[in-house]
Amino acid sequence: MEGFVARFKSKITGVLSGFDRLVFRGTLIPLVRERGMHVLLARAGVRLLEFKDYALKTSERVKEAALADAREGDRPVRYLERSSTSKEDLARRLLTEHPVDEGLICALTAVEPCMSFEYHRSQSLSERGLKLRPRKCLHIYKYFLHPVFGFMNARLQTWFPFNIQICLNGREWLVRQLQRKGIDFKRNDNCLPVVDDVRAAQRLLDKQLETDWPRLLTRIARMMNPLHKEIFESWPMDYYWSAYQTEWATDVMFKDPHSLAGIYSQLVQHAMNHFKSPDVMRFLGKKILAPHENSPE
Repeated sequence: MEGFVARFKSKITGVLSGFDRLVFRGTLIPLVRERGMHVLLARAGVRLLEFKDYALKTSERVKEAALADAREGDRPVRYLERSSTSKEDLARRLLTEHPVDEGLICALTAVEPCMSFEYHRSQSLSERGLKLRPRKCLHIYKYFLHPVFGFMNARLQTWFPFNIQICLNGREWLVRQLQRKGIDFKRNDNCLPVVDDVRAAQRLLDKQLETDWPRLLTRIARMMNPLHKEIFESWPMDYYWSAYQTEWATDVMFKDPHSLAGIYSQLVQHAMNHFKSPDVMRFLGKKILAPHENSPE
């Protein structure tokens, strides 16, 4: 990148490097360890024979609690029957139809695959008991205009072990930081082609690296499941956060469209030659045709 910037320095007004898409997953490690669910039941005074009823009632309570703020705040709640529905597109449309300056945009629910507990019968004592198995359950997605992160979403699995996924965008986050600092900019989708103070913007991106992730993510997790402390009162535990997807992006700002147009074809050709072509074309928003679609009739 340094070589590229040096070569086209006369055409470039600034460069920004920092987080793009970030996806974190929260897991209750003590619960998913061997016999973890047995320990929780014992401490909560729930017999193994009562597990199914206990899990069902707990799940229903979690669903109600997780959706309470949407219903009380008159925010849209939608059940998605098709997995092909773009949740982000729907959330943005609902934001347009039901504007909000900050806070919850909407809640979307969908039945999706998960790992949850079921009783496993076996002659072997070591294999017998509550085991994590592939299942399906209701998941709740919430989209927010967060005061720090901007447009973001979180997903809660509404059955034990209540896994959570949180999706943020570093550029969306930067936009919030620029607005608070009063730094003017222009935005094109997820790119900032013009920023009045590029050095200050880069310092804000660098500041993101100092984030206390567990504290901020756990705060969002509590918004997703307000019953967490109550459910785990007999055995307090919190989420262990892991980075499922992390993207680092560099925005190169050109003086004008003409300056970029002069080298654009070379950039695309370089990307096609040195990276996987289908990935490049998808990034550019182009449809990837199957081999038979390219062949003549």
